[in-house]
Amino acid sequence: MKALFISYNQGFNEEIVDILDHFNQRGFTRWVDTQGRGTINGTPHYGNHAWPELNHTILTFVSDEKEKELMEVLRKKDAQTPELGLRAFAWDVTDTF
Repeated sequence: MKALFISYNQGFNEEIVDILDHFNQRGFTRWVDTQGRGTINGTPHYGNHAWPELNHTILTFVSDEKEKELMEVLRKKDAQTPELGLRAFAWDVTDTF
């Protein structure tokens, strides 16, 4: 099992949820109006007058098989509009209940 942490420009919100729905990924936790900036490039998302954009962040848990396909779809989504900002990270889950 994998934990996926997905942080994305708020403009992607409906599209990211639609991607999860496409993969029948019902369970997730979303934080709205999260702030951040990329490590390589892109504009900061601080929600202030200088940098008004914000992010949303999702944490979801998926099977190992689903993780690979889902990450590939997210990579393609980011490549379509890299200036918006979309990052995803996967971690192994060792225990859950």
